[in-house]
Amino acid sequence: MESIIHQLSELVGGAFAQCGYEPRLGAVTLSDRMDLCQFQCNGAFEGAKLYRKAPVAIAGEVAAALAENDIFQKAEAVPPGFLNLTVTDAFLLEAVAAVAADGHAGIAQAGHNETIVLDYGGPNIAKPLHIGHLRAAIIGEALKRIARAAGYTVISDVHLGDWGLQMGLVIAELSERFPEWVCFADGFDSAEALDLPLDVDMLNEIYPFASKKSKEDEAFAEKAHNVTLALQTGHRGYRAVWEALIRVSAADLKESYEKLGVTFDYWYGESDAEPYIEPMVNILKEKNLLYLSDGAQVVDVAEESDKSPVPPVIIKKSDNSNIYATTDLATILQRAHDFSPDRIWYVVDKRQGLHFTQVFRCAKKAGLVPESTELSHLGFGTMNGSDGKPYKTRDGGVMRLSDLIETVTEAAYEKIGQSEYANAEEKRENAKKIGIAAIKFGDLVNHRSKDYIFDIDKFLSFEGKSGTYLLYTVTRINSILRKAGTEESAAPFDTKQVFSDAERALYLAVLMTTEAFRLALQEKAPNYVCENAYLLATLFSAFYHDSHILNEADAEKKAAWLSLCVLVRRLLLLHLDVLGIEAVDRM
Repeated sequence: MESIIHQLSELVGGAFAQCGYEPRLGAVTLSDRMDLCQFQCNGAFEGAKLYRKAPVAIAGEVAAALAENDIFQKAEAVPPGFLNLTVTDAFLLEAVAAVAADGHAGIAQAGHNETIVLDYGGPNIAKPLHIGHLRAAIIGEALKRIARAAGYTVISDVHLGDWGLQMGLVIAELSERFPEWVCFADGFDSAEALDLPLDVDMLNEIYPFASKKSKEDEAFAEKAHNVTLALQTGHRGYRAVWEALIRVSAADLKESYEKLGVTFDYWYGESDAEPYIEPMVNILKEKNLLYLSDGAQVVDVAEESDKSPVPPVIIKKSDNSNIYATTDLATILQRAHDFSPDRIWYVVDKRQGLHFTQVFRCAKKAGLVPESTELSHLGFGTMNGSDGKPYKTRDGGVMRLSDLIETVTEAAYEKIGQSEYANAEEKRENAKKIGIAAIKFGDLVNHRSKDYIFDIDKFLSFEGKSGTYLLYTVTRINSILRKAGTEESAAPFDTKQVFSDAERALYLAVLMTTEAFRLALQEKAPNYVCENAYLLATLFSAFYHDSHILNEADAEKKAAWLSLCVLVRRLLLLHLDVLGIEAVDRM
């Protein structure tokens, strides 16, 4: 369904047109001053430049035209040219009833059978998840859920790093530590899976050790490079080790993601694009895009409009080995073949912007996807500590994601440990949910492109803009409905009267849900959903304090208020769900 902002913009745009001005000047926004009006339009200021007329005169003409429409309680021009708008309670309640009756809670179904492939996560095999993986996972998960709520078919892919030099480093080190393994013997040619004595702790130790070793030992670095090349060209022994590494590491990664409430439809890796590399290179050759530069095979992707240099994208290194751009382009070809997506979104650190510019331009020049296919890099900033630098452990290391979750869960348990409303087992379970809510909301409430400060105390606060506050608001509504004996049901919303200003403000917040989801999709940024959830929660708290819901003697008023409680609870749960946050029943 259309948002109230869109509906009002259409009406006000019509009034501008009626007065001889461009309809686009009628764009309406929620008011910055609710004490003066509910909505505002500032189009008269741009109109003044276009039509050489005082903005207040233009606003006055439009206000007079709008006065003929009975949905407005007030439409007035205010110097120097603002157009202040307030709708009637009847219109407000009719719009709220439409949201309540809508199976999608007012969220516009903009998907139109479109398919989005969403690439997020991006962990490397043989490495544990750490806090550097946090933002990609939770931003990607939220965008997936938001897009699905808006009617899109979304295919999520973790895109494992399982095919690069890190694999060669680990396998090379294993071959030196365990030369007796049968897979390292000359002539090994078995295709059977090997049961090698690998575990997560071993892998977590081996990769950093091998990485450091390669920087200090040129012979080992060359060996790792050669192992990588041999792996990618089919060496049976190395393939056997690689398959064992993936089995052990992927199981650990899945467990960590599950704790975070993050899931993927596909667990493809760079290796899955391997069969598409040769066809992709052939396409580049056929289109005469590929040429040699210092022994490497490259494609020019610079454009005249570039404000800074965009170097050629390297497809094959001088030794014919592949790099990230190679597998990323092959992956685009694979996704076009498998899913025919209308859009492919990559949730990756914003510092990779140049890489994706090169890859996307090359993909479009080569026709790997149709020109109409949207390729977007949704870059995100860093999670920083109180010093403004990337978040570290107390000893200066990179914190494992599992340790972060455990730390926040314990802090949450301390917060609710004295609660009288839940037993010990329930408190433990709630602490997990509250901890994850704190982490996710604390991150997602920031625009994805921005850096932010990770502050456990702030994120776990029962007051202010936090996931904990949202969960507490839901439990408060649960308590009201339990005491009233009211269950959420399919009964139609039939409130006929608004009884207080706090109630009216809450109805307006209900109607902003459609707009919040529209903006979140438009900018591919979940913070709009976070802000609307917080708006609902704060306005519900104000309404709760102003209204004695359970003790109200007027049956009509009490029924209206309980109906509003049911609706707000439904919307808050929807917001939380698309943010990947589980609600708790009581705290």
